[in-house]
Amino acid sequence: MVKVLIYSPAINVTCKIKSKATPSALTLNGKCTGLVVFSRVIGADLKVHGAKYTGSYVGSQSGTAALSGSRSGNAINLAIRWATEVNGDRAAKMTLEKVGNNGMRLTTVDNDPATGKSVVVSRIDLHRS
Repeated sequence: MVKVLIYSPAINVTCKIKSKATPSALTLNGKCTGLVVFSRVIGADLKVHGAKYTGSYVGSQSGTAALSGSRSGNAINLAIRWATEVNGDRAAKMTLEKVGNNGMRLTTVDNDPATGKSVVVSRIDLHRS
């Protein structure tokens, strides 16, 4: 599911993504579509430097965002720095999480500018076919 705006209803999406992982990098590239109102290229390029991950994310209306963070178990927890303001600021959080043997979950959380509460703005469950 994806929310186009933080206050908008969630849209169920279908994504086709190719991934490549090595001990020092992770790359995701593809496209997500939902109904006739949402179609977007999505991708992430991450590099590992010791215990830290850095890279970029494409998928937001704001343009290419910067990513930085670290691994915790089966998840990579990342801070997002949007290219322009999204929902009142340029910060959000993303988690890339391994799910089972053939899956990955990509979750993006942003703060509601009116309440300051965390809101899941996208949750994409990927399964290798």
